[in-house]
Amino acid sequence: MYKRLAQAVADLERHGHLIRITEEVDPYLQMAEIQRRVFAAKGPALYFERVKGTDIPAVSNLFGTMERARFLFRHTLAAVQKLIQLKSDPMQLLKNPMALVSLPGAGFHALPKCLGRRPATFKKIEISQLPLIQSWPKDGGAFITLPQVFSRNPQSSGVMQSNLGMYRVQLTGNRYDMNRQIGLHYQIHRGIGVHHALAREQGEPLKVSIFIGGPPAHTFAAMMPLPEGISELTFAGVLAGRRFRYFEEDGFVLSADADFVITGVIEDTLLPEGPFGDHLGYYSLQHEFPVLRVEKVYQNTQAIWPFTVVGRPPQEDTIFGQMVHEITGPVIPQTIPGLHAVHAVDAAGVHPLLLALGSERYVPYAKQEPQELLTIAHAVLGFGQLSLAKYLLIAAREDAPNLDIQNIPDFFQHLLERIDWRRDLHFQTQTTMDTLDYSAEGLNKGSKVVMAAAGVPVRTLSSKLPGDKTLPQNFTDWRVILPGIVAIGGPEFSTYEHAAQDMELLEGFLKELDTSGLPLIVVTDDVEFTTRTLNNALWVTFTRSDPAADIYGVDAFTTQKHWGCRGPLIIDARIKPHHAPPLETDPKIAASVEALAAPGKSLHGII
Repeated sequence: MYKRLAQAVADLERHGHLIRITEEVDPYLQMAEIQRRVFAAKGPALYFERVKGTDIPAVSNLFGTMERARFLFRHTLAAVQKLIQLKSDPMQLLKNPMALVSLPGAGFHALPKCLGRRPATFKKIEISQLPLIQSWPKDGGAFITLPQVFSRNPQSSGVMQSNLGMYRVQLTGNRYDMNRQIGLHYQIHRGIGVHHALAREQGEPLKVSIFIGGPPAHTFAAMMPLPEGISELTFAGVLAGRRFRYFEEDGFVLSADADFVITGVIEDTLLPEGPFGDHLGYYSLQHEFPVLRVEKVYQNTQAIWPFTVVGRPPQEDTIFGQMVHEITGPVIPQTIPGLHAVHAVDAAGVHPLLLALGSERYVPYAKQEPQELLTIAHAVLGFGQLSLAKYLLIAAREDAPNLDIQNIPDFFQHLLERIDWRRDLHFQTQTTMDTLDYSAEGLNKGSKVVMAAAGVPVRTLSSKLPGDKTLPQNFTDWRVILPGIVAIGGPEFSTYEHAAQDMELLEGFLKELDTSGLPLIVVTDDVEFTTRTLNNALWVTFTRSDPAADIYGVDAFTTQKHWGCRGPLIIDARIKPHHAPPLETDPKIAASVEALAAPGKSLHGII
């Protein structure tokens, strides 16, 4: 149980989970490249002793493996899981009051503790003195990538009515006045967005505090999607095994155990924020977002700057997602009746592709088709962060009780053997989209599709191409991705009008072939890249397509406003002109990191 980040770092080092980088490293691109390379190698946490431009050390890859994440929370993880379960299902406590016996001290640790005044260990510094880490070449500047952004409900002075969220923070670049302004990236439906809206209604400024560091439990609490009614400060205390300690100064709440705290007030005007290399594997582009007018910046004693790097999965935030699932996964079926399991597919950028297993019990005595599954699907698309799903693929558990939702090839085979494209596609058009997803043409706008499958198999999937017939003009190559799924190389995308013509050619070609065992076709710019790995295929298919705009079908029809097709479904996953650019590393920076792997250097034997 750690009081400070420095204690966690020392514990990791003592148990062989951390190494020190003794060479001076550059916060511009190099530190991020080191983190990416070490994470990919399943390497240790990294303590950077000498960061160029600052005297503050930094640490990354704290949560780089599930083994290490469980190690950090080894004393409290079971209690947290029980707390979440009891909160989601209070009836369990009535059935088994002894459940509380397994939570010794958890109730006490859940209560935040006010210290009254600022500890003497806090000193004032400037933004420019911090490690200004930029992760990707086209990023708009330096960002805080593990912030804990705190705001209070303007209608309540208590900290239990607060929000502690992980919203990215831009420290430099664009039109920000250095040391006086920083950018906050959040959407109006987020907790802090609700507080901001209430403050504007009351004509009052919203005071915000940004905590960096502290016990690892505080960082994890900021990104944890908690059930309604559980405070992040409560969760942080239980996970840390120690009450969340805070003090107040100038009307701001400050974490007493944070390594750094930035306080400020949300300004009335918006300024451009970004670009930022994000977790879908592309840059989120520059858009106007709120600005924090910086009041004060504090540094605690023995301060260490924690950071991570996001980008095309898997990255360290993949482990965050796995930890969230480990803690909350068992309670989701208690929240949505009939839902047994969900899997947000990391390789597809998490939100673009969601797999689910549900019950299909509405008419058990008749031939099965998706009915209850559609009710469950609508509940899923209205539930917390699951609502960000763009492609929701749901199957009936009764058809294969042992189907493992984590086994992606098996799940696709199960669904594609049973799905009927004439009946089992259900679109939501002109709806909201994840802010970071640029597959549609407008910010926060796009579509969703539910693909539901229930009943006995209706086809046998094939792993072979249907004959050797020449592809249509400008279509280059085709290869099997998985049984039943084929990637076809298409011409460069120009406009949706031309895309419709391309697809018409392809549909005519496929209609003349025996495609009964190949129900899904993916059109891509680069067949070799797409089929090289399953992760590539998932990333290309689901991050580069907007369902309503990019789904076509052989022998398609519309009946009573329902769209379907009698032949294979086609997903146009080519890059479109409005898409954000994919993330790419700087070759010179990559070479500098390779040099650190030479004998006698800090990364020798690690990467």
